[in-house]
Amino acid sequence: MALKNYEIVLVFSLANGEENVERLREKFTDLISKNGTLGEVETWGKRKLAYPINYENEGYYMVVNFACDETFPAELDRVINITDGVLRSLIVAKGE
Repeated sequence: MALKNYEIVLVFSLANGEENVERLREKFTDLISKNGTLGEVETWGKRKLAYPINYENEGYYMVVNFACDETFPAELDRVINITDGVLRSLIVAKGE
């Protein structure tokens, strides 16, 4: 099965502190590397949100490029949705 290239943008909550953000960063980079090939990881850091999400005005941004089979992004999205501390996420399949 051929690997497809994907990009994910994650916005973490800062309400539980920097330690929680670091734990979430490690959790998702480990999960991606176990199920595919981890590419470039960009840490944008703390930024102001365009609009408040859950009464928060700032979030911690992270962008990850990775390659995996077509079934993993659905599982990754499921894990993101049940993880406390993730404000927003977007997984995009990148063109060839």
